[in-house]
Amino acid sequence: MADAGEGNTSGTDGQRGQSGLERKMESRHLTMISLGGVIGTGLFVSSGYTIHQAGPLGAILAYAVGSLLVYCVMVSLGELSVAMPYAGSFHMYAKRFIGPGTAFTIAILYWLNWAVALASEFTAAGLLMQRWFPDSPAWVWSAVFIAVVFALNIMSVRLYGEAEFWFASIKVLAIVAFIVVGLLAIFGAIPITGYDHAPLFGNFNADGWFPNGFAPVFSTLLTVVFAFSGTEVVGVAAGETKDPSRAIPKAVHTTVFRLALFFIGSIAVMSALIPWHQAGVETSPFVLVFQSIGMPFAGDIMNFVVLTAVLSAANSGLYVCSRMVWSLAKEQLIPARFAKTNFHGVPVWAVLFSMAGSLLALLSSVIAASTVYLVLVAVSGLATLVVWFSVCVCHIRFRREWVRSGHSTDELGYRAPGYPVLPWLAMAMCVGALVLVVLDDTQRSTLYCMIPFVACCYGGYYLLERSRKHGKRD
Repeated sequence: MADAGEGNTSGTDGQRGQSGLERKMESRHLTMISLGGVIGTGLFVSSGYTIHQAGPLGAILAYAVGSLLVYCVMVSLGELSVAMPYAGSFHMYAKRFIGPGTAFTIAILYWLNWAVALASEFTAAGLLMQRWFPDSPAWVWSAVFIAVVFALNIMSVRLYGEAEFWFASIKVLAIVAFIVVGLLAIFGAIPITGYDHAPLFGNFNADGWFPNGFAPVFSTLLTVVFAFSGTEVVGVAAGETKDPSRAIPKAVHTTVFRLALFFIGSIAVMSALIPWHQAGVETSPFVLVFQSIGMPFAGDIMNFVVLTAVLSAANSGLYVCSRMVWSLAKEQLIPARFAKTNFHGVPVWAVLFSMAGSLLALLSSVIAASTVYLVLVAVSGLATLVVWFSVCVCHIRFRREWVRSGHSTDELGYRAPGYPVLPWLAMAMCVGALVLVVLDDTQRSTLYCMIPFVACCYGGYYLLERSRKHGKRD
C-alpha cells in the first residue's frame, strides 16, 4: 500500500500534479464545483412537480433520503480522494480495487453521462435567452455559450474553478434569498397574495400527510437520487487541488450540508406557501413565490438564475468529460495524444474531444431525437448510480487492504465516519434505486439500453487489451 498516498507527494514543479495537471484549485472552488454540478433546473423548475406528485411531506422525505445517500457516498469518496488524489479518480480506484474492465466501463459511462448532459444544457441556454430575445434563433445563443464554456475550460484550471465558483454563487444566493423571504412570508412578516394571515404550515396537511398515498414517494425518490448526481465531481477534481488532505474533507462535508439545507429548505418553503395541487412544472415554484409577494421582475430574475445554473452545469460537464478522457489516455486505453497538456496544465486534446462528443449528442437530439438521442439519454441515466456503487465498493476494499498491509486507520489523512455501515448502506440504497427503475414503467426501458451498452464496453476493453498485447509482442 505504499503507493496509496502517491498523489499527495506529487504537487511539486510549480504546483503541478501527476503527469502535467496543475494543483491550483482550492477548497472554495471544490465546494462550489460540487454544488454547481447538482443545483440546476431540477431544483429551480422541476421541484414543483416533485411536490405535486408526492405531497409536501413526501417530497421532503424523498430529499432527506437522497441527502443521506449522497452523504454516505461522499464520505467514502472523501477518504479515497485524500489517500489517492488522482484526476479522473473513479475509474482509477475501480481499476485498482475492482478490475480494469470495470474501470474502463465506468469511465465510458460517466463520460457519456456528462456529454449528453452538456448537450442538453446548451440547448436549454439557447431557449432561456429567447425570453429576452424572442425573435432570435436559439441555436445562435447555444453557439455563443458553447464558445464561452470552451474558452473557460481551455485556458487554465484555476480560471475554470473561479468561473464555476461565481456561477454557483449566484445560484446559492438565489436559494438563500428564496428561503429567507419565504420564511418571512410564512410567519406573516411580509404579505403574500391569497392570505390575509400568516400561512404557517397549514398546507402541509391540508389534504392529509400523503395526499396521493405513500407509493408516489418511491417514484419521486428515483428522481431525487438522479437530481443529486454531480456531487461526486469533487473526486474528479482531486488531482488538481491544492493540499487535498485539507480541501477535500472540507468540501465533502460543506457540500452535503448545504445541499440538504438548500433542497429540503426550499421544498419546505414551497410546500408551505403553494398548495401542493397547484405546484407543477409550467411555472417555477420560485417564480410563483416571488410573484405572490409582489417582487418586481420575478420571472426575469429567475430566468437569469436558471441560465447561470445551466452554464454552471455545462462548465462542470466539460471539465469532467475532459478529465475522464485524459485519464483513459494516461492508462493507454486511447491514444496518448489525449493526455497531453498545455503550459497551463490543461489537457487540450481531451477538452476538444469532449466538446466534439457533446456537439454530436446535441446534433442527435435534433435529427434523431426518438432513436439515437433517446438511447444516449437512457444509457447515461444510470451512470451515476454505477459510479456511486463502485466508489463504496472501492472504499471497503481500500480500507481492508490498508489494514492488511499493517497501517492504522489513524494514519489516514481523512477517515470516513461510520465505516463500514455507511458504504454498505449506500450500496444497499443504490441497489434499491435500481429496483425502483425495474418497477417504474417509465424508467424500465433505460435498463434495456444500459445492459447491452455495458456488455459492449467490457467487450471493447478486452479487445483493446488483446490488440495492445499483440502490438507489444510484435
